[in-house]
Parts: sequence; structure tokens; C-alpha cells
Amino acid sequence: MSGAHTDVPSMLVYDLPLPVTAQEHGACTVTDVLRRVGDKWSVLIVVLLGRGPRRFNELHRMIEEISQRMLTRTLRGLERDGLVMRTVHPTVPPSVEYALTDLGMTLLGPLSAVADWAVDHGADIASARAGYDTAEQR
Repeated sequence: MSGAHTDVPSMLVYDLPLPVTAQEHGACTVTDVLRRVGDKWSVLIVVLLGRGPRRFNELHRMIEEISQRMLTRTLRGLERDGLVMRTVHPTVPPSVEYALTDLGMTLLGPLSAVADWAVDHGADIASARAGYDTAEQR
């Protein structure tokens, strides 16, 4: 690639084997990560933990619609992926605190970039949807 095209997004530089099979798509590292951050609660939990460590009940109170079971499952998934660290403090009763790992902290930059893009282009997307929906009604 020439020096004149250095602004090409990295995901466009690599050749994809075509057709992309379901097995290749499922085994893709990017697909795997997007499954994690694309679920309903993970990004919100990462953002909240990015502001500082939280106890389980504190997180639960901060997220109005999440069940205890779903919060537990999401935290376990984030912990399994190395993004969140669970610390049990030897108190009576034991208190459990969750915090982002160094790896989890590195996710805040890309998530912020996506969030900034969404804010910058939210009106454009809403306008495109309205135009599409109007055309579909004809």
C-alpha cells in the first residue's frame, strides 16, 4: 500500500476469504469481541467500572433494568475475558468488588470512539431511518 493511503481503516486493508463461511465468521477474533461488547449490558458495565471499582449491589442499583442473575452472568463473562477483576474482601459478610483490569481499561478508548461517532452521527442515522421508513410505506 502506498504512503498516500495511510488513512484507510485497518479493517479494509486485509483481504477476506470470499465467500466468508459461517465457521470462519464464528471463529474470527473480531466477531468474538463484538459478541461481548455488543450484548445488552457489557458496555454499560465497562463504562461504570471505568469510573472506579464498584461492589455488586452498587452496580445493581446503578443499572435500573438489570436482574441480579444477568448482572452476575455479565460480570462473569467480562471476568472470563480478562476485562474485569473480582476481588473478595475478608469482611463479615464478605464484600465483593469489581474493577476493570488493565486490559479492560484499554477498551475504554475504542468504546469512547464509537460513542463519539454515535453522538456525532445520531441525527444523520435518525434522518436516514425516517427516509427509509417513509419510502417503505409507499
